[in-house]
Amino acid sequence: MNAIQTVVTETNVFEPNAAFRKLANISGIEAYRALCNEAEQDYSGFWGRLANQNLDWKKPFTEVLDESDAPFYRWFQDGELNASWNCLDRHLATQGDKIAIIFEADDGTSTHISYMQLHGRVCRFANALKAQGITCGDRVIIYLPMSVEAIVAMQACARIGAIHSVVFGGFSAKSLHERITDVGAKLVITSDGQFRGGKVIPLKAAVDEALAQGGCESVEKVIVHQRTNSDILWNERDVRWSDILTGQSDVCEPTWVNAEHPLFILYTSGSTGKPKGVQHATAGYLLGTMTSMQWVLDYKPNDIFWCTADVGWITGHSYVAYGPLALGATQVVFEGIPTYPDAGRFWQMIEKHKVSIFYTAPTAIRSLIKLGGDLPHQYDLSSLRLLGTVGEPINPETWMWYFEVIGKKRCPIVDTWWQTETGAHMIAPLPGAVATKPGSCTLPLPGIMAAVVNEDGTPVENNNTGLLVIKKPWPSMIRNIWGNAERYKHGYYPDTLHGYYLTGDSAQQDEDGYFWIMGRIDDVLNVSGHRLGTMEIESALAANPLVAEAAVVGKPHEIKGESIIAYVVLKGARPDGEEANRITSQLRDWVGKEIGPIAKPDEIRFGENLPKTRSGKIMRRLLRSLAKGEEITADISTLENPHILDQLKQAAH
Repeated sequence: MNAIQTVVTETNVFEPNAAFRKLANISGIEAYRALCNEAEQDYSGFWGRLANQNLDWKKPFTEVLDESDAPFYRWFQDGELNASWNCLDRHLATQGDKIAIIFEADDGTSTHISYMQLHGRVCRFANALKAQGITCGDRVIIYLPMSVEAIVAMQACARIGAIHSVVFGGFSAKSLHERITDVGAKLVITSDGQFRGGKVIPLKAAVDEALAQGGCESVEKVIVHQRTNSDILWNERDVRWSDILTGQSDVCEPTWVNAEHPLFILYTSGSTGKPKGVQHATAGYLLGTMTSMQWVLDYKPNDIFWCTADVGWITGHSYVAYGPLALGATQVVFEGIPTYPDAGRFWQMIEKHKVSIFYTAPTAIRSLIKLGGDLPHQYDLSSLRLLGTVGEPINPETWMWYFEVIGKKRCPIVDTWWQTETGAHMIAPLPGAVATKPGSCTLPLPGIMAAVVNEDGTPVENNNTGLLVIKKPWPSMIRNIWGNAERYKHGYYPDTLHGYYLTGDSAQQDEDGYFWIMGRIDDVLNVSGHRLGTMEIESALAANPLVAEAAVVGKPHEIKGESIIAYVVLKGARPDGEEANRITSQLRDWVGKEIGPIAKPDEIRFGENLPKTRSGKIMRRLLRSLAKGEEITADISTLENPHILDQLKQAAH
């Protein structure tokens, strides 16, 4: 990449407050540096120590890292363990009665489940899976709502060595079919439906539609949990969750597996549009989730932890289904949505359950600011001690609102950069050690060797944009793309980068070594020979008092190379006519002032919202198609709000 100068000018720096630092798991910058130095001086010894310290092994490992078949790295490969044992059994003797999960249903009903109770449920379901013919290495598709049953199903698969692939409950039958066929699933676990925002949304019908298409002959059974008691079609292969549990023992000896045994396959979007089955190994993945919860989320035994992510995404795997349970935490699991019955739901739940660590997405925060920025003041949020963000860079203005209004200026914010492929946090502040800058994910975790380089692997200077890479393998990393080793090798380890892992993100480092994520590599715009990160323009727009949210994409331009198209959601009503023209002019001038005339959007399109998946992710690929005037042919069934596309097709301003 040609070097480009940064235009991110955030100057606020927030040191860890003394009270937090004193009690933090990693206390003070010197403690952070000591861990980094240990990893640099003895990389294998560092990770080997942590693996022995954090994980229970049935058969101890003797080799930490095998690089002989790079980039197909193997960690702790001669060791044996079981993920479910590490999440459940080892807590029973010391804290079996401790609450593992506080489940809050869509309607506000709460259920408390202890480690002993969760262990019993997982064992019964694991025995039921074995009775259905599922054995070690079989692939199981889990297509369930956000629920205790989803976690039970994941843990039960892990217990018997089956490889689970969770498909987000908002995905369409087409997406489900792609995943079933690619992974060769033997079993599908689903529900009749799910409750979201007071509505019943069907799930089983999508499974029926997916299986009616060709290529699903591998599926022998469909287990159906009756969550909503809706009328559904029952087929010959369908069995009721409740029926298969009848007579099953609540004792199930775990299947001890090799450290490199695949724990799960999780599909993520690829540049080709065909989803990639990201394959994670048991030991290294579990180690990554545990260390990051201790270091970044500063987990303590008396915390009430709440990660708002659905288990259909990597965040819900790492920081709901595995990391918290491996540490013996009490966590909140939420079925519903943040705006039902009103936009105070998150804050009401924090007060109700006395949540101390809250981890959510910037998109959710921005939406809640728009829908009720003053609502948090109506709730007691004094139980909070740490706030986190995940999924995308958080713009400085949203960061400051989160810090001041939700955290009352006393809770550190951990802005975490990581990916489906990395398995766990990679670049994030250790809240008792690292000063934070709004908009920056700060510094790499100890043992993570991150850098910003050119296309040939040479380092770029500070405050210039390049490719974000990881220079050395790490335990929780992707092991392969299921069934496509070549795509894995060429996509993540291109020859030009000399063995570095290519994240697909562009980034900058400032004079303090802090990392600023600038967006995906294909989200860098080339405007009249100047390269601009879309995140920079989005942050500038979001800083305007009129703007609630913005997304920026490029459109081919015959003179300038690319023109800048901005999709903007205002805090007020969607404007039209002369008012839209006036606000467009105002925002263009604003961006010109914030960044420079080169960054002024050529077009601004106003919408009541942006096209998002039900998890809150903005579908930028659709926005690029709209900008180019292309017909939308992609599957839009995963969108929370498909009508927004028609709105955004209207004339630009």
